[in-house]
Formats: sequence, structure tokens, C-alpha cells
Amino acid sequence: MSKSESPKELEQLRQLLIRGLSFETTDESLRNPLEQWGTLTDCMVVRDPDIKCSRGFGFVTYATVEEVDAAMNTRPHKVDGRVVEPKRAVSREDSQRPGAHLTVKKIFVGGIKEDTEEHHLRDYFEQYRKIEVIELVTDQGNGKKEVLLL
Repeated sequence: MSKSESPKELEQLRQLLIRGLSFETTDESLRNPLEQWGTLTDCMVVRDPDIKCSRGFGFVTYATVEEVDAAMNTRPHKVDGRVVEPKRAVSREDSQRPGAHLTVKKIFVGGIKEDTEEHHLRDYFEQYRKIEVIELVTDQGNGKKEVLLL
């Protein structure tokens, strides 16, 4: 752990926010389907303090960041028969920043070398996630290659 990383920051990197839960979802029924991607060190359905039922979201914490990546790369997930929306947890401070809750599905890459082929891009970017479509285009203004990854 570097000096700039606190234990809380490291935990946040291993945590997912799960939205769209049924009001009947329990900690255990949230835990069971999500354990297939790794060891859960914590699992909690957020409950209304007065009536004690689910507020429709919860948090799970995996033992490693790689397990979080595996869970995110195999979406969608179902909990108690409902498709839920997992997102990487964001601290309260960071959640106030614009774009903090966006899910990126497209990446634009500019300034690629002229001899770059589609398979070079696929080989590099698929180490992070599966690439559905690669669109290689030429900028009409300067004639340079650009790419859009989906």
C-alpha cells in the first residue's frame, strides 16, 4: 500500500454498489449470486431504519480488485429474480463530481500510428474488457487514423 492510499480507499476499490434490488432482498440472497466471482468480505442490503425493509440497493465488497473486475465484466446480474445494476462504489466526496456515475461504453482514440491495424488495437484493449466493435476512420481534415472502440 502506498502512503497516499488509505485502507478505506483500498476497500472502496473492492466495493460495488448494487441498485435495483427487490424490497424482499436480504443480505444472504444478495450474497449468494454474487459469490461466484470471488470471496465477499462484506455484503449489506441498505434498509430503511423505521420499517426495516430494503431501500432497493446494497453494497458488496470483494477480497480483491480482480474479483470486482470479473463481476463487472459479466453483467447483467440477477438477484432474487430481478436484473440489478452493479456499479463501482464511489465515495460521497467523489460522487459529487460531474460524471462520477457514468458507465463508459465507448472510447475514442486519436493520433494512432499509420501502420496500426485493428488486431493491434483489439489485442491491447481486450486486456481490460471485451471489445464489441472497432471502427477505424480517417480524419478528413488531417488524414490521420482515429478509432472508436465499443
